[in-house]
Amino acid sequence: MPDVPVAGASLLFLREEQIRRAQDLFFLASRDLAGCADRVLEAHGLGRAHHRALHFIGRTPGLPVSDLLAVLGVTKQSFARVLAPLVKQGLVRQSQGRADRRQRLLHLTEAGVTLERALFESQRERLLAAYRDAGAAGVEGFGRVMRGVMGPAAKKLLDKT
Repeated sequence: MPDVPVAGASLLFLREEQIRRAQDLFFLASRDLAGCADRVLEAHGLGRAHHRALHFIGRTPGLPVSDLLAVLGVTKQSFARVLAPLVKQGLVRQSQGRADRRQRLLHLTEAGVTLERALFESQRERLLAAYRDAGAAGVEGFGRVMRGVMGPAAKKLLDKT
């Protein structure tokens, strides 16, 4: 039986320069995508950490604080500095867990949903253009690569959305 080429087989032996190029791409794409939302955030006196929190709370209503801490890779103390303005501005509300009343569950308020939507819209066209340019196989490959880079907590949250 003849050898059948395996998709991605030539990528099994990446040179250091190829991996460094991947880092360049991650860092620069992340900077530019986040930059699309900066004006919206600035109008509310918020930053990129607030955006990440709003995104994941919006994607997973009732998200436990502990799960969000794991996904964001931050401590309770640093997250408190992110959560406080979101609650104060009426963008996020907290509720108690049903099974464990010590658990804090996070939800976007109506104003939070509106802001999260505006943030999404600020990035939507850039993502659509990139996906159109990459084509279906590129989009699928991108998803596999990004998932492969993620840690277990991120994958677990992604599987919930």
